[in-house]
Amino acid sequence: MQAGPRNLITDVEGLLVGNADDDALRSGVTVLTAAKPFVAAVQVMGGAPGTRETDLLAPDRLVGEVDALVLAGGSAHGLAAAGGVSDALRASGRGYRVGSEVVPIVPAAIVFDLLNGGRKDWAANPYPGLGARALAAAAAAFAIGAAGAGRGALARGLKGGLGSASCILDNGLTVGALVVVNSLGAVTVGEGPHFWAAPWELDGEFGGLGPAPRHQPRAEPAPSKAAGEATTIAIVATDAALTKAQAQRLATAAHAGLSRAIVPSQTLLDGDLVFAVSTGARPIGDRVAGEFALGHAAAACLSRAIARAVHAAKAEPGDLLPAWRARFGQE
Repeated sequence: MQAGPRNLITDVEGLLVGNADDDALRSGVTVLTAAKPFVAAVQVMGGAPGTRETDLLAPDRLVGEVDALVLAGGSAHGLAAAGGVSDALRASGRGYRVGSEVVPIVPAAIVFDLLNGGRKDWAANPYPGLGARALAAAAAAFAIGAAGAGRGALARGLKGGLGSASCILDNGLTVGALVVVNSLGAVTVGEGPHFWAAPWELDGEFGGLGPAPRHQPRAEPAPSKAAGEATTIAIVATDAALTKAQAQRLATAAHAGLSRAIVPSQTLLDGDLVFAVSTGARPIGDRVAGEFALGHAAAACLSRAIARAVHAAKAEPGDLLPAWRARFGQE
């Protein structure tokens, strides 16, 4: 297994990602889309999720494909970003056809970033506009760190952010991950700089420090955020042709990567979830062996993407928590 050429989810050919954010707001939106609809599924394992149109992703629902997925800050206010994306897609003729009408299918998930120091005294909800801007910016290359939906994200004790990673399997299939890390749990071990995700790091992509020399648990077991204030939301994607049921299994397998990289995760107090996407460009081959390999790769990619999100975030005036680079002298 090796990283793709960009080490981004867009190494899955055909996928595009766009970011839009606001410095004063300290929040933003990230959109994943493609030139044509794609299979998507979701697995929610956190106890306090914020979502839109995720019920239709179940394998037994009518609609088989979606036009875009939206990750946003803003808590429930941020779900309106999907409306801005939907309006822009409809204007371009994209969507599920019902007679002479088209209805874009745009599931979304949000993180809580309302208490991160940014200005939240808007008169009109800014997220529809941010959603439309993110869609317009969709491309193969995009920023990670304090960008898009990760613009104002906070992890436990450190600045969070937007992360991505990819890998190419020995069978030629590609897997990628995209994540907003706004976690209740810690991404580093004890009080040191070592990432929980270190065993899955490729080519020093988040500092090359390796695993922590010894496990030093944090002294405080109590949560650092209140119910609903913490969530990590992610997308894993592959070019393998998957059904919705297989995509849902991929999302389930990917949650293992979230658990490896954030401690604790998927708690009652957060809304951790993973979307899974299939572009269907390549045959999976042997079903059992193919799904096994994809699940392992998705978990590993997601762990790496989580660490990369925190590693890439840079310090700036007004930060409520230190950036990893600043705290551990890596600027």
